[in-house]
Amino acid sequence: MSEQRLRVDIWSDIACPWCFIGKRRFESALQQLDFADQVDVHWHAFQLDPSLPEHYAGTELQYLSEVKGMPAEQVQGMLEHVTAQAAGEGLSYDFEKLRPANSFNALRLLQFAKQQGQGSAMKEALLSAHFERGLDTGDRETLADLAAAVGLDRSQALDVLETDAHADEVRADIDQARQLGISGVPFFVLEGKYGISGAQPAENFVQALRQVRAEQG
Repeated sequence: MSEQRLRVDIWSDIACPWCFIGKRRFESALQQLDFADQVDVHWHAFQLDPSLPEHYAGTELQYLSEVKGMPAEQVQGMLEHVTAQAAGEGLSYDFEKLRPANSFNALRLLQFAKQQGQGSAMKEALLSAHFERGLDTGDRETLADLAAAVGLDRSQALDVLETDAHADEVRADIDQARQLGISGVPFFVLEGKYGISGAQPAENFVQALRQVRAEQG
């Protein structure tokens, strides 16, 4: 079998409910491929809502209805729908406990983790903390604890969070997304030329990855 690597770039926000679902569906697709160990995944930062405060006192429903001006009933329906979709992928979303928070610091921490070879573990930990565990992902101490939990040095992580370290990398990812015309996430780019938008069913990822692999020869 060819040892050629297959690159997948994924733009995602840790405060995006569909990004966690998309991550699971993509992972499910990889499990169905005999060349999964030759797929290199690169995570890129994206902010769905840069205007979010670092800390917001209310619930996700309150934030979307009061701050974003969406009807509360519509928001409730959206949250119930995405919770059900998440459950189908083995995820336990809890929007009652969720703490809305600006994701920029978490994304900076993710850049730090990537440089330490722990990008995927950090991504998983941040998404779970935000959507399943009700942790404040805008809080620096909480983020440092999460970093330590995936094997990173807590004091180094806190140093990153207390400064503006890796802010340029986060902004560069966001700028690159803009240049590529990406306006929503998750967004997957296969081998720098094929784009897949949204949390597609696993079989769509399987089909796309196999097609790209076949073209590689």
